[in-house]
Amino acid sequence: MIFRIEPMEVADADRCAELESLLFAGDGPWSADAFRAELAAPHAYYTVARENTGKLIGYAGIALLGNSLNPEAEIHTIGTDPACRRRGVGRALLDELLRKADKRGGPVYLEVRTDNDAAIALYQRAGFEIVGTRVKYYQPSGADAFTMRRSVSGEETGQ
Repeated sequence: MIFRIEPMEVADADRCAELESLLFAGDGPWSADAFRAELAAPHAYYTVARENTGKLIGYAGIALLGNSLNPEAEIHTIGTDPACRRRGVGRALLDELLRKADKRGGPVYLEVRTDNDAAIALYQRAGFEIVGTRVKYYQPSGADAFTMRRSVSGEETGQ
């Protein structure tokens, strides 16, 4: 599959919300307005994956937090069109977020459903480790989440 990674645009919000509804129906999927609000936030960076036809097949976003002395980042979302899974789209989106975070330095955090084995494996391959559990984190489903952390790029995680 051939696709490209590029910055998310306001015009992408409706398609991202459509994918959210498919991917996270039981966990309060984001609306198009939520994506537009994130794009307007000065600390946020959002990106998309597009097929060569221009069709949006994935999206991802990260908050770049802290300050220059104590930077950190938090991945807010990654989603891939179910028809395009297992083709490197999610990994390419994650790599782009981590590239952006590594430019600032600091650790990167995220939450992931404890039953999402594919996502957990993807994050572990990228250097994340489970550092905690948030009980009933996702609503309205009540699903638990692991909090995962990736140390500063190049820093040992202690494992």
